[in-house]
Amino acid sequence: MHQPSGAAFDAVLLLHVGCALVGLVATLAATTTAGRLERSVSSSTPLSEPLRRYFRPGFNWAGRIVYGIPVFGSLLVAMSSGTYALGERWVLGGVALFVGVVLLGEGALWPAERRLQRAVSAAVAGEGRVSDAANVRRDARAMQRAGGAVLVLLVAGMVLMVAQP
Repeated sequence: MHQPSGAAFDAVLLLHVGCALVGLVATLAATTTAGRLERSVSSSTPLSEPLRRYFRPGFNWAGRIVYGIPVFGSLLVAMSSGTYALGERWVLGGVALFVGVVLLGEGALWPAERRLQRAVSAAVAGEGRVSDAANVRRDARAMQRAGGAVLVLLVAGMVLMVAQP
């Protein structure tokens, strides 16, 4: 099988891999920070500055960079001059894994993160302690579970893309 090459193909490949790596790091950061928040709330200590900073209200652009994965992946297939095809099992497997990432991210991870942003923002406006600790712990655990599952799917996708079985 002829391996596609060229500067344009290499650039798109770097963007594809870069989106996967940034998504992996952003998800890892979200998952571990949610764990730190859960521990902080459970111990009834005031929220640390890094926790308040992380859960500042706003859109998680770093997490959404994963949407570049199928965009650049599709471009790679198109630029491969027939070497790769959308009907190949490993490509379809990657698409299926990405669908799982999106469902978990949009359905559980990022909604829990938005709820935690509101709770932490309210705590910052108050005395630095969250008022609804039970819901914050629940959302932090939901964020950790969904983030862990997203991490597994992203790593599985990376392995699949490298192995191309």
